[in-house]
Amino acid sequence: MSSSRSSRLYQKIAFRILPFLFLCYVLNFIDRVNISFAKLQFLSDLGLSETVFGVATGVFYVSYAAFELPSNLLLARIGAKRTLLRIMVLWGLCTVAQMFVSGAASLYLVRFLLGAAEAGFFPGLMLYLSYWFPDTVRARVNSILLLAVPIAGITGGPLSGWIMSQMQGSWGLHGWQWLFLLEGLPAIVLGLLAPFLLSDRPEGVTWLSNAEREMLTRDLQATQDKAMEFAGHGTLLSILFDRRVLGLTVVYFSVHLGLSTVTFWTPSILKAAGVSSIATIGLLAGLISVFTMVGNVLIAYSSDRYLERRWHLAGCFFATALCLVLLRMVVGDVRATVVLVSIAQLAMFSVPILFWTIPTAQLDRRSAPAGIAMISALGSLGGAFGSALMGTLTSRYGTPYVALTVVAGLLLLGMLLLIRLVPARTAAMSASHAT
Repeated sequence: MSSSRSSRLYQKIAFRILPFLFLCYVLNFIDRVNISFAKLQFLSDLGLSETVFGVATGVFYVSYAAFELPSNLLLARIGAKRTLLRIMVLWGLCTVAQMFVSGAASLYLVRFLLGAAEAGFFPGLMLYLSYWFPDTVRARVNSILLLAVPIAGITGGPLSGWIMSQMQGSWGLHGWQWLFLLEGLPAIVLGLLAPFLLSDRPEGVTWLSNAEREMLTRDLQATQDKAMEFAGHGTLLSILFDRRVLGLTVVYFSVHLGLSTVTFWTPSILKAAGVSSIATIGLLAGLISVFTMVGNVLIAYSSDRYLERRWHLAGCFFATALCLVLLRMVVGDVRATVVLVSIAQLAMFSVPILFWTIPTAQLDRRSAPAGIAMISALGSLGGAFGSALMGTLTSRYGTPYVALTVVAGLLLLGMLLLIRLVPARTAAMSASHAT
């Protein structure tokens, strides 16, 4: 009976807070990666190279990392409502501003500002969810929220392709300019709505009964007790420089390395395989995202069912690396390329769903804002490194396949470190929460 009541409680909370966060994250991912479609036009329009594109996508991650820790600490002080208002309005304005870029320097500047504006959004969501859900249901909750990524691909890919092909030349603007304008405005609107649609903490909300609030407090305290066992009684500074926290930061570096590769470069990989139509590339990207969405849910469900994180994560790392290597062997075969990119994207997008169950379970409420922000901020530099690596090697060799092989090797190194850092007792820890 208690399990049934707990299930109903978390379903109630999820239905209350997740839809809005989900929609925000869909827009976040669309606005972050729509440059991967825009590049199919603006590189030639502006006379820019693949290297410039790689640096521009990497600059985003540099500013994102630089401002992430202060943003997350600020969220812990002022709440999610005002934080989302600030972040979303600013990133929407920066997305729209990309329509005015005229060369490499202005592109770098706007991408830097976009990264600074978005800083703290994703780790802020992870921190915010830890105020409402205990570790025993966190992977499933994360999987629901992170379904926004494939949903963004399902909607954003075809939408971006349609805008760029149909709006080209309208009112004297290029298709890629319309893309940034039309996909940036919704973020501003949702940001302005955030203060009216979210509650910062469970304490005092009117839509939870006293019994539900007590149950939630008890479950969250169980998670905090386990986090304190990990964190001990050291200072915040000692937690930030703890060997495992630093190790997880390095692992997350490789996560972002893989994510930036399969998001920013999928349109280029499809084009290199022989798909010439921008609209078709958008549709194929959408179909790949459908496959990704289904796989993400199944992998998260399996991880929660068996209360196991390490080998699920390692398997996803390995599958992504293998597919990136095999892409070089199917050059010119569109069907095989789509299959391999689909598997790589499914596996790689499953990694953050499972990864974020680990630090949120091992950091107590006092250290979680800084610890999560540090892992996310420094780890996100992997996106900058991956983007620069892909851009440089693609320009040098004329195709992305050498760069994809290098990325695959780095993902395998991240997988080995993960196996070392996340012992089997992680499953036992999660199991103890469920009892």
